[in-house]
Amino acid sequence: MKIILTGDRPTGKLHVGHYVGSLKERVRLQNSGEFDEIYIMIADAQALTDNAEHPEKVRNNIIEVALDYLACGIDPEKATIFIQSMVPALTELTTYYMNLVTVSRVQRNPTVKAEIQMRNFEASIPVGFFCYPISQASDITAFRATDVPVGEDQLPMLEQCKEIVHKFNSVYGETLTEPNIILPKNAACLRLPGIDGKAKMSKSLGNCIYLSDSAEDVQKKVMSMFTDPNHLRVQDPGKVEGNPVFTYLDAFCTDEQFAEFLPEYKCLDELKEHYQRGGLGDVKIKKFLNKVLQAELAPIRERRAMWESRIPDVYDILKSGSEVARAKANETLADVRRAMKINYFE
Repeated sequence: MKIILTGDRPTGKLHVGHYVGSLKERVRLQNSGEFDEIYIMIADAQALTDNAEHPEKVRNNIIEVALDYLACGIDPEKATIFIQSMVPALTELTTYYMNLVTVSRVQRNPTVKAEIQMRNFEASIPVGFFCYPISQASDITAFRATDVPVGEDQLPMLEQCKEIVHKFNSVYGETLTEPNIILPKNAACLRLPGIDGKAKMSKSLGNCIYLSDSAEDVQKKVMSMFTDPNHLRVQDPGKVEGNPVFTYLDAFCTDEQFAEFLPEYKCLDELKEHYQRGGLGDVKIKKFLNKVLQAELAPIRERRAMWESRIPDVYDILKSGSEVARAKANETLADVRRAMKINYFE
């Protein structure tokens, strides 16, 4: 059996970084016919680990994330979309796995370190947040996922999950499935920068292009994008490395789009070369990027509008998906309890 598990925290609408980093790949994998089961989780319990005082923020965004999934082409006939907190077995598995991991091991996890710093949690880390790599391991193993498509920043989480699987299986006997990691093939998709040139798109920095943005908003954001600060005049040579406009083109554009939108160039390499030589203005490149993004986002926007008019159906999809997920996770939990010999009444 080949099984995928993947998901997102519902702390806001999803943006183009999520799209090239994972959503586009999920749709491709879903339609590849290679996988027997696909589970896509809206990780609300994980979102509450650093939003416990604002549960309404998490609640309001569940439907937004579900709409983004459906808009991108996730098909509820082929994939099970579910809400994490609706599957109680995940919490119970987390509790058992906690006994297999030391505090110092979680502290060494680079993703946890970075997240703690980013949220200024230094002295007062909520225990739930600190343990979220263990919770992720429970999500992955509960569905017996063989493959987990993630962004590069999640690699340490997958490593920690594998360690938990090994430890559990060596202590209690072969029970859990070890997952493989699927990374985006296009390096530019691994970490799309914000439109302000900051390393990461983040809702709090307000530097995102959202999948649900109107065509006008996308254009406005693209035209305001940070570029090479030393490229002041058209004739100046420009830098391509670290220039967000070119990173986005790396992630999104195809040779066919040059033929359609910018026929004087054959491919991105030609455009880059001209920019580096001098004689090519930022506005021209931004206009091209805008056309490329609009072509990608227009069908997503249309599908989103269609699902927005059918909100009760979206809730039905989440409800039935959560029931399917609960049944699957309960099977794994029964195996785990049996292996640990805590199945007292069987």
